[in-house]
Amino acid sequence: MKIGFDNEKYLRMQSEHIRERIAAFGDKLYLEFGGKLFDDYHASRVLPGFQPDSKLRMLLQLADQAEIVIAISAEDIEKNKIRGDLGITYDVDVLRLIQSFRDSGLYVGSVVITRYTSTAAEQFKTKLESMGIKVYRHYSIDGYPSNIPFIVSEEGYGKNEYIETSRPLVIVTAPGPGSGKMATCLSQLYHENRRGIKAGYAKFETFPIWNLPLNHPVNLAYEAATADLNDVNMIDPFHLDAYGVTTVNYNRDVEIFPVLSAMFEGIFGKCPYKSPTDMGVNMAGNCIVDDEVCREAGRQEIIRRWYASMNRLAKGDCPQKEVTKIEFLMKQAGVSSSDRTVVHPALVKAKVTGAPATAMELPDGRIVTGRTSDLLGASAGCLLNAVKALASIPDDVKLISPEFIEPVQTLKTEYLGSKNPRLHTDEVLIALSICAATDPNAKKALDQVRKLRGCQVHTSVMLSEVDIRIMGKLGLQVTSEPRYEFKKIYH
Repeated sequence: MKIGFDNEKYLRMQSEHIRERIAAFGDKLYLEFGGKLFDDYHASRVLPGFQPDSKLRMLLQLADQAEIVIAISAEDIEKNKIRGDLGITYDVDVLRLIQSFRDSGLYVGSVVITRYTSTAAEQFKTKLESMGIKVYRHYSIDGYPSNIPFIVSEEGYGKNEYIETSRPLVIVTAPGPGSGKMATCLSQLYHENRRGIKAGYAKFETFPIWNLPLNHPVNLAYEAATADLNDVNMIDPFHLDAYGVTTVNYNRDVEIFPVLSAMFEGIFGKCPYKSPTDMGVNMAGNCIVDDEVCREAGRQEIIRRWYASMNRLAKGDCPQKEVTKIEFLMKQAGVSSSDRTVVHPALVKAKVTGAPATAMELPDGRIVTGRTSDLLGASAGCLLNAVKALASIPDDVKLISPEFIEPVQTLKTEYLGSKNPRLHTDEVLIALSICAATDPNAKKALDQVRKLRGCQVHTSVMLSEVDIRIMGKLGLQVTSEPRYEFKKIYH
């Protein structure tokens, strides 16, 4: 993989910049932390060289100064809102986050439940407290965010419970957007100011990258990733007016800045920032070492996002306008689906065989394909062909004998009630690992699996949930044609 981003420079630069921001405010800094802390695969795809756990590693350099507050909205608890990438509810993800932070050596001070009203929120509060976790309640404020005099008063922020913190850097994070991170930070600034504590606020969002051009493919890829939220990158007009410098922000921060500025004036008497860009602390743009590599990575991400939305549209899970927006971004980036190298080979294989097919690009640029057979699904076949190619095993060598596969098929169809006897990717990996105990070729092939991480894959039909999950765990970047193998109303 070509590297376009200096990860070590980023860790040093980012942690130092946050330290500088803490010092600028005096006693305490509330840092609103957007995006994913320890599994940021979007950033690693569009900034080749960025490690998915980079933000976590950066925070570990500040571990002695930092504590974490996790915000969750009572509305999301009540609705059992689910994280799409993990398939778990937001309240369960809070527990996952707490454990993950603790396992990494970071201190989690408390959880704040925002828009606190529901019975479900009360039950969740009781559950957390039974585990020894401090929980605070913040409430909905009438007229938020426009009624500034009321919000910045005893009846507004003053009604919220004050979150007790003990360290100079307070990271406010959440399971997902809309959890109330910014409101939590501003509420705390109000309470700290009343207590005579000099506290500040800053925002850490990786995207859009403020010092890249507006239509840079990395920034366009962020728009594609948030097409469902209808986020739009735009020039920060406040920064341009204050400094005469063009920077990029996104619409929600630009739209809310006059309100934030008024809130800061209500709390401190003046606003410490002249623009939304001023509020940010992101240094990622300064750590790009090969702009063209990152541009191409951004372009490829836009194509992948288009396929993902097309798949969701085919399932009835997203509106046409989401797809239309990404198609507009593709035009801006100057790409089409044909610019994804694995698409054409997969479609050609499917046409020749008359059945679903899969294509994978190996780390050295070779393309391998897999077809649907009586024994294996197309993705399982492609996976075997890929590890055979990496291990330089001749194509005619059988890594798993048909005699071994047939009893597994019998188990699936006759005992487990499956209508599809072909082995999925998880089943073929288990079969390969069993064969590796006695077959040197199978052992040699199995050793190649780790080399598949980051490889590009395309399938001629939408995958089963099993194959999607396993290929994701392998680190494969998969797209699929937006069509089912069979026309059904339930899959």
